[in-house]
Amino acid sequence: MNENSWNFWTVASSTLNQMLRSATPVALAALGGLMTEHAGIMNIGMDGMILMGAFTAAAVSTALTSAALGIVASIVFGILVGLFFALFTVKLRSDEFIIGCALNTFALGITVYLSRTLFDSAGISNAPHLGNIAIPLIKDIPFLGSVISGHSLFVYLTWVLVAAMWLFVYRTPMGFWIRASGESPETLRTAGKDPEKMKWIASILCGVMCGLAGAHLSLGNLNGQFGQRMVAGRGFIAFACVIFGGANPVKVFLAALMFGFFDAIGLQLQSSKLVDADLTSAIPYVITIIMMVYVVVSGQRKRERIAKQQLKKLELK
Repeated sequence: MNENSWNFWTVASSTLNQMLRSATPVALAALGGLMTEHAGIMNIGMDGMILMGAFTAAAVSTALTSAALGIVASIVFGILVGLFFALFTVKLRSDEFIIGCALNTFALGITVYLSRTLFDSAGISNAPHLGNIAIPLIKDIPFLGSVISGHSLFVYLTWVLVAAMWLFVYRTPMGFWIRASGESPETLRTAGKDPEKMKWIASILCGVMCGLAGAHLSLGNLNGQFGQRMVAGRGFIAFACVIFGGANPVKVFLAALMFGFFDAIGLQLQSSKLVDADLTSAIPYVITIIMMVYVVVSGQRKRERIAKQQLKKLELK
């Protein structure tokens, strides 16, 4: 194998490895976001949920010198945030968009305040974090081992959660009830189930998944680091993935992988110093905008096609 070929496979494996790392927090948040989407709740507050989950994980991990307790704390806090979100959107029937924006703003302010108060700094560094897992046998396979092996627990957990979420949404009564609470709440109420209760459950599940996404960022991806700008819009990207994937867990995960791939490409270009760093960091966000434009245009064309079909049926009659 010549040097050029070796460099190609090295860069390719490094890019795919980074793709999985970058896609994981987006995929975790999107798995939570698709639950609220199915329940008929537009949740744009996931950015704030992820940020608070990241801070909670890093702060508790530092205070108790345990990454595991930091993760547990992020899950518990995610439940509380999910309950808070549901209180306003479900119980008090407040505007979802306004509550989501308020949650994002509140998260940015409270995490900075608590970080400065508790740690005398705008961020947290060197918190106990999760190590990377070397998978036996697979780690020794050329190329495949360098791509799949050597990630934090969250990367592998996400793969399991994608399958589990698909089974939950499409193969369990609870998943059906949650979907019905968003699609046909009156029918669900007639069947003896409370749509509001299903929306509460969906909101809590979203909070848990966003908490895990935040824990991955601070204790997995960044090795015990927390910064006030670390989420970098991943909550909004997760929301875009939910829309792009039609709230289907598998399709949503593939959309997150697409974001991760372009993020990895940007990092590779940045490290090669061929393109300005500010430009490369914008690549995944440009792709996200293209995704949303595609969804809007394809949705409009689908509606026009359905309208034409209905018009033809009326003309035949």
